[in-house]
Order: sequence, then structure tokens, then C-alpha cells
Amino acid sequence: MKNLFSRRKYWAHRFGIAPVLPISRDEMDHLGWDSCDIILVTGDGYVDHPSFGMALIGRLLESQGFRVGILSQPDWTSAEPFRALGKPNLFFGVTAGNMDSMVNRYTSDQRMRSDDAYTPGAEGGKRPDRSTIVYSQRCREAYGDVPIIIGGIEASLRRLAHYDYWSDKVRRSILLDARADLLLFGNAERAIVEVAHRIAAGESAKQIRDLRGTGYLLSEQELAQRLSNSVSTVDTEDTEEGGWQLLNFSDLPDESVRQPSTTGRKKRQQTVVRLPDYEQVKRDGKLYAHTSRMFHLETNPGNARALLQAHGNQQLWLNPPPEPLTTEELDRVYELPYTRQPHPAYQGAKIPAFEMIQFSINIMRGCFGGCTFCSITEHEGRIIQSRSEESVLREIGEIQKQPEFHGHISDLGGPTANMYRMRCESREIESACRRLSCVYPEICKHMDTSHKPLINLYRNARKLPGIKRIFVASGLRYDLAVRSPEYIEELVSHHVGGYLKIAPEHTESGPLSKMMKPGIDTFYRFRELFERFSRQAGKEQYLIPYFIAAHPGTTDEDMVHLALWLKRNKFRPDQVQNFLPTPMSLATTMYHSAQNPLRKVKRSSDDIPIPKGGRRRRVHKALLRYHDPSNWPLLRQVLIDLGMKHLIGSGKDQLIPAASERFRGRVQPKNSGQKRGEKKRGGQKMARPNRSPRNRKG
Repeated sequence: MKNLFSRRKYWAHRFGIAPVLPISRDEMDHLGWDSCDIILVTGDGYVDHPSFGMALIGRLLESQGFRVGILSQPDWTSAEPFRALGKPNLFFGVTAGNMDSMVNRYTSDQRMRSDDAYTPGAEGGKRPDRSTIVYSQRCREAYGDVPIIIGGIEASLRRLAHYDYWSDKVRRSILLDARADLLLFGNAERAIVEVAHRIAAGESAKQIRDLRGTGYLLSEQELAQRLSNSVSTVDTEDTEEGGWQLLNFSDLPDESVRQPSTTGRKKRQQTVVRLPDYEQVKRDGKLYAHTSRMFHLETNPGNARALLQAHGNQQLWLNPPPEPLTTEELDRVYELPYTRQPHPAYQGAKIPAFEMIQFSINIMRGCFGGCTFCSITEHEGRIIQSRSEESVLREIGEIQKQPEFHGHISDLGGPTANMYRMRCESREIESACRRLSCVYPEICKHMDTSHKPLINLYRNARKLPGIKRIFVASGLRYDLAVRSPEYIEELVSHHVGGYLKIAPEHTESGPLSKMMKPGIDTFYRFRELFERFSRQAGKEQYLIPYFIAAHPGTTDEDMVHLALWLKRNKFRPDQVQNFLPTPMSLATTMYHSAQNPLRKVKRSSDDIPIPKGGRRRRVHKALLRYHDPSNWPLLRQVLIDLGMKHLIGSGKDQLIPAASERFRGRVQPKNSGQKRGEKKRGGQKMARPNRSPRNRKG
């Protein structure tokens, strides 16, 4: 595998490093550029910080010697703004930004958001729906002969035929609608560097067919030619068995991890799996669920095969996922010469997403948790890619040079705060594994779950001069944390700012099994350790648990039991959200098809409960806010309909008061202010005893 930085630099490296990547012709003139080699188009405001995808990709391409310009949130109503930097010599790189544009613009209840955290001044409406498609089409109008490469999370999550929540239908691959030449999915550093150098060397984008982490379209004739070139196919179609059958994927633990062989891996590398085509999955929910399962079983770079899906007379070909970056490569990517500031053209306008991460540090990538509602697996993958401790400490040193920095690091984390340096103990087993999660239904015996590297990182980071406090704000996988009481003690004693957010997501086994989340008993074990070490540290600290309403597999009774648990534990969630079906996640597959792709999908498979429809989703959300009087009329009727009328009343084991009962102080009316001894933070309310102010030492 070629090192990311091993290629000879492109000739334009002689122009040197740009203080900030240009967003206008004037800036290009100031740099002495007559043109850009590559123009990146993004739906986000341009912040030159490694947490913003376009800055990271832009600086990486610059390090390869290319002149890179940025078109940030261009006006998409005409092609003219897409000509602002002139014609790129090599290609347009197009992304919706750090979020899928539909998730960015709409709530889970499909209401348009009034603001945008990735825009200067948080101004809403600065990007279109389905931004990748719209931007690509405008690039094509501006310069029809320039190759268009799409990437980012929106392209990753929509690379196959996928269910789209906002239109409530199965849409075809984004590659067709964007009319792009190439799609890059996942963390695309390797692919984008290779593409740039090969196009610069005279190769056409349509000739680049062998790169991992890329997808492209073939005609039937091109496909036939490719398949005749020593590539075997595995076809899931079987007309004698009712038109379809499953590949023999086994869920048995002794078959999900198996010893690889050199011949087996070579054969897989020369295999393409033919998925059911777009028209089939569009009209058949069970076939859609089967396809989703097959897709997720082909996400391990060590054994994934290429995927093929017909869209009419065009064939979508997806190569296997990219190989993860090494620690050395990841260090260099994150230590490129970012200014760590928004572009000066914004004149100090606040960008909320930047304000949140300005003094945070990403120490790793990926997540092996496999939560079905999460998009990390489809984009970053399950293999953890960690930076070196030395690189993280150097970045803290760079942050200290910022004039606004006053000694507080807001986060040392990543997709999951406590997976740093964790991975399979055997590279051979890891490359052969086909598990959808390394921690569910139980933590894999081959997984190295040591927290010692992370503990050492915390301790050494705290020793740096000028550092007053380091917080950990990223999500915590507490089923891993309970294996290391030393880690929990370290976290609680030094890195919690009074409140720690964790996500049990539910209390009932039905929905938890569809989420691939641990049972509530694990939460109890973590809470006991958290409270014990908080007392030892002399601190009054609280857990803020987060829950999902209306997740696939959840019944009305499940939500009632969760509401009762919240009341017993004196949790009063303030801001809650219904499940949001994001493209291509396993939970979205459940939502659309009412099938469970965590096991084999058959024609005889039973449907699972899916909370759909406006009223039912409102009910589930209202049950999380059982304490809000505005929800009581709805909940009374729901409890009566469920045969749970006994839960209506003022008793300690009852959920809401009867209509005839007056408010007696047990539950606050909406907007009535907080009860004495109650604190509010991070969108949650929690009752706590009247004690002296919490100790802020440490």
C-alpha cells in the first residue's frame, strides 16, 4: 500500500503554501495564480480547520503540490457563481458539506430549520436541498468538459439505491442524479490524492476504475468487457427460486470470525457481488432489506468485495472500501498548515459549528459500535484509526498560539471518545471478520479494549504548560468504559465539567436489540462507578442520558415503560428528538421495510413494529416528555387505549395525573421555571438534592 505522502509533488508546489485557500479571483491574483488546478465546492462556510472536510481535503491536495480554490456556499440559482474562480485545470470536487444536506436543512419531523450551524451568522437557506446534486449540475453547466468528482458524507450515504425519508421513496444512486464522473466514499484521502495525480498525468476520470473507495457508472457493453477480464461474479438472482435468494451469510459466532487464507482473499478481490437492481429494491421492501444487509456485510476493507447494482441500462460499480490511514499518515493530515479560523472574508461572523470545535482535537476516526441508527459505519468504517500521542500534544501546542485560547481544551475525542487505539488483537482475524458490531451482543474476545493509551494521553496533555482544563465532550461507549474503572476514575476526576452525556437510547430489550445497544444493566454499572469516583473526587457531577423516540422496533408499551423509568429516576428530558432515518443506515432499512436486516431476511420473515405516522411519532416523543402538562391529554388517551389506565393518577408509580386532578407540585407546568434544587444543562433537566455548590477543583 502506497504511503499517502510518497508521490512526487505536482509542479505547482513552487507557488508555496497559501495563507488561506482562495475563495475569490482577487485572492488568486494575490497568490500569483492564473488558474486553480482543483476547485472544491462545498455547502459549508469555509473554515480552515481539520474538522471541516473541505479544509482537510484542500490542504491535503495543496500538500501534493496542487493549487486549490474553494467555492463555499455558492448561489446555486445559476451557473455564473460557479465560474467565479475560472475553469479548473483538473476537476471540480463537490460535497454537500459536513452533513447530509437534508439532515442539515430539516428536523426529524420534516420541518425546515431556520438556522444553519455551518454558515456564517448561522443564516439558514444558504445551501439547496440535495446540495451535491445541485452543485454538480451547476458545475456541468459552467464548464461542461471539466470532470466532476463527488464525495463527502452525502455522497457516501447515497452511493447505492437508498430510501430517502424526505420524499418517502427509494431513490437511485446519487451518482446518476449528480451526473458526476466519479464518486468517492468514506474517508477519501487516498482516493482523492490518487485521482488528482492521475488526472494531472493525463488520465481521464472515466478511465480510473481500480481505486478503492470509488464508484462509477458503466454501460452494459463496458460491464461485459470488464467482467470478461478475469473477474468472477456472484449473482443473487435465482429465477427457479421465486426470482431471488440470499447469499449464504451466517450469523453464527464461530462463522462470523474465521481464519483468512491468501487464496481466499485474492479470490474475493476478483469478485463482484451483483445486488438486486434499483427497480427491484424500489418496489420490494424485503428485497431492499436483503440488499442493505449484503451491503453492510461488505464494509470491512480486509474482505469486502466490489458491488454491482443495475440502474436501468446503466450499471453502478462500487469498489471495496478504502484502506484505513496509518497513524503516521493520519498525523500528517491533521498537522497540515491550517489557520484553524474561518475565512477572513466573513469578517468575524460567528459560525456555530466552528465555535463548538475551535479548541477541540480529533484523536481518532471510525467506530466499531455498529449502532444501527448511526452513519459512521457507512462513512468512516469500523476500524479505528488513531493519531499518535505526540501528534495530539503538538496540536494542543498549535491551539495555544490562538489569541482567543485561554487554557481550556473543549474536547479530546472523535466519533466515540474512548475507542482511542482500540482494535482487533489480530490483523488476520480483523481482515476476515464479518461482524456488524465488535461490541454487540457482547464485546468480542479478540478486541483489545485497553484504555491505558487514552489514560496516558489525558495525563500528558494535562501536564502541558498553559493548559488549565481538558474536557471530554464526545460520546462515550460506557459498555467499554466499565471494563476499565481506572479510566472512569481518570475521566470523572479531571475531564467532566459537572455533567457527562451518555446515550443508553432506551431501557427495553426490543428496541435495544434493533439498535445494537447494550442493556440498561450496563448503564447501572457505569452510573455506580461514575458516582463513586465523583464522590471520591469531592465533586457533585451528574449523568445526562439521551434517549431516542420512535426508533424501529419500538412499541407504544416500550415507550410507556421508558417514561416510567425516567420518572422513577427523576429524569425530565427537555429537548427530545424522534428517530431520523438517514440514508443507508440499518435502522433506516428497518423503518422503510419493517424487516430486520441484522439477521437473514426471508420471504417468511415477520415484520417488526415501526412507529410511523405523525400521531404515533408524536405519542412516542410525548412519552419522553411525560412531565409536560401540554402532553397529558394525548397521553391519557394513549394509556386508556393501551389498557394502562392504572398509570393515570397522582401515585408515585403512576405516570401522569388524571384530568380532574389539579397540579400539586410533583410535575412542573410548561415554562413555569425550575423547581428549587434543579439544574438545567445541555437540553436536559434533572432533579438533584439541595446541596452546596459543586466543588470546581481539578
